[in-house]
Amino acid sequence: MNDRNNTIAGWVLFAGIVALGSSIVSSEVFNSHRPETMGYPIEGVEVEGAGAEAAKPIEFYLASADPTKGEQVFKKCTACHNADQGGANALGPNLWGVLGEPIGKGAHGFAFSEALAGKGGNWDFNSLSEWLSNPKKFAPGTKMTFAGLGNPEDRANVIAFLNAHSDAPKPLPAAPAETAEASPEKAAAEAAGAGAEKAANEPVLNEAQAAAGGKKSLGGEAAKQPGQ
Repeated sequence: MNDRNNTIAGWVLFAGIVALGSSIVSSEVFNSHRPETMGYPIEGVEVEGAGAEAAKPIEFYLASADPTKGEQVFKKCTACHNADQGGANALGPNLWGVLGEPIGKGAHGFAFSEALAGKGGNWDFNSLSEWLSNPKKFAPGTKMTFAGLGNPEDRANVIAFLNAHSDAPKPLPAAPAETAEASPEKAAAEAAGAGAEKAANEPVLNEAQAAAGGKKSLGGEAAKQPGQ
């Protein structure tokens, strides 16, 4: 009886060892790692941040801004604002002649938040672009709930539209000169071109000139003496 129990216990122990070993092996074989990029790419949908254009000053976009297009974008704002001459304030202030006005202290009698009223300075192209891009970042604590216009072309067009709605519209700035550094590929190509030009301009030495310079005898065209 004892032998039988010992045999059964031995097989149970053996089965446990086999199961444990199988578990360890399978965990090594099928061990998974977190992928660097989560999810599956969807054709036609650009990954966030991929291929994003380098940030440019708002003047770059204002140089070609279109007030007519800005009027279409401004329709997103008409629930709270108008830009009519003599127009009444609504949930937001009337925006006639806003460019050049003190920030948060306009002449239309609107009760601005302390966050915006304490910014200081006047509305110009840059400050208006920053405000339209992200109001809460420009003036933390502002009462304005609009999320902002992320597209710089839309901001430029709206600014051009607001600029035109003024007693004295300001001239839109010209596009600033591009100062971006040359890419490594462009620099390498320019260096290769310069090297090729230098090599083409170097004189071909004949054998006598090469010998005078301590060089080995040259073959081909360089070895021919004048008159040979």
